[in-house]
Amino acid sequence: MKPLNHQLTQLPTTIFTLMSALAAEHGAINLGQGFPDMEGPAHLVEVAAQALQDGRNQYAPLTGLPELREAVARSNARFYGLEIDPSREVIVTSGATEGLASSLAALLNPGDEVVIIEPAYDTYLPMIRLLGAVPKLVRLTPPEWSLPRDALAAAFGPKTKAIILNSPMNPVGKVFSQEELQFIAGLVEQHDVYALCDEVYEHLTFDAPHIPLMTLPGMRERCIRIGSAGKSFSMTGWKVGYITAPVALATVIAKAHQNLAFSTAPNLQRAVAAGLDQDAAYFETLASEMQIRRDILASGLNEMGFSVLPCDGTYFLTADIRGVGEMVTGAETDLEWSRRMTIEAGVTVIPVSAFYDPTGPEAPSHLVRFAFCKRPVVLEQALTRLRDRIQRG
Repeated sequence: MKPLNHQLTQLPTTIFTLMSALAAEHGAINLGQGFPDMEGPAHLVEVAAQALQDGRNQYAPLTGLPELREAVARSNARFYGLEIDPSREVIVTSGATEGLASSLAALLNPGDEVVIIEPAYDTYLPMIRLLGAVPKLVRLTPPEWSLPRDALAAAFGPKTKAIILNSPMNPVGKVFSQEELQFIAGLVEQHDVYALCDEVYEHLTFDAPHIPLMTLPGMRERCIRIGSAGKSFSMTGWKVGYITAPVALATVIAKAHQNLAFSTAPNLQRAVAAGLDQDAAYFETLASEMQIRRDILASGLNEMGFSVLPCDGTYFLTADIRGVGEMVTGAETDLEWSRRMTIEAGVTVIPVSAFYDPTGPEAPSHLVRFAFCKRPVVLEQALTRLRDRIQRG
């Protein structure tokens, strides 16, 4: 038999699949996968359910239902002061991941280079390589996740086509500051490139405001901004994303979207439109309730001796396992520790090394990621299990 696509055949099973299977096998509390364990707003479920009954279940328009595109434009204006043409500058996608794929397909030709900041969401590298493009990797510096400006500037060159900017950032919870964004914007303009901005956690920030790169001077025509209903409304299974981009980019992105998904479930689009038009108090409550969960987990881990790294947004908290010496065996890696804690403590986390390019330099092996988008009682149970494991020695 002739070989299949070598990029895909070489991809390992995702760490999330492996760790979730191990969690199920051992009855562990799964703080690995980033999805809430509670339903989103009931009234949006009702809107989606009612929308199934009114005879509008055929293909939605390629770029999305007008009511959702208009809601996305209103949201851009309300939260960020961005004036967006809903008919030409918004595309609804089947999840933010499809939005990323469509955007990268529109931007890249084989041989183009894309600057990626590590640790990175694990979909970026496979997508870029499938398109024949080349990732140029730059690592943030823990524990503060500071931006290495010289290294970032050096990653840009004549072949650079784009940078992917994930802020608020999965997996480390970093929210890029105004000063950092200004530095990135300068490089984007200097090298005449585009910025693909993964902003799915835009409404989940705690101690620092989210500032879209698109709002900075000179960036309006260079940025693609991607949002996610799944993250903003705690409905990760709905898979509704939305792209905001200038007309010249949106036109080509729509052609990629046409050949990947074409359209998204119309009843869900209508529910998401209702969600985006909710009072700002909804989004403030969403963030404040998630911050409470972050603080419960961070406090409990600190008390046990973990060193908890800064987290200004997202669902995720990173901790250094070296502070709990009795729980670390010899030169144990983050992956080995995560597997052992699933079995011995009944708590599953994700090794942060999984978010680095395995073909690159050695990744940090002492950091793990906890998902705190769970009910407080579940977080308390997980902390109790870890504490019991420490006490057993």
